[in-house]
Amino acid sequence: MPRKGHTQKRDVLADPMYNNKVVTKLINNIMLDGKKGVAQKIVYG
Repeated sequence: MPRKGHTQKRDVLADPMYNNKVVTKLINNIMLDGKKGVAQKIVYG
């Protein structure tokens, strides 16, 4: 059992292009090895 307690879930920031949280979740799901720029290029096409 951890002594520090539970951590709070971070709220996902809205996407800068579409202002949508679902798109941000999609980008974070596609992202590999921390390459968010590559994932954004795939999504925005």
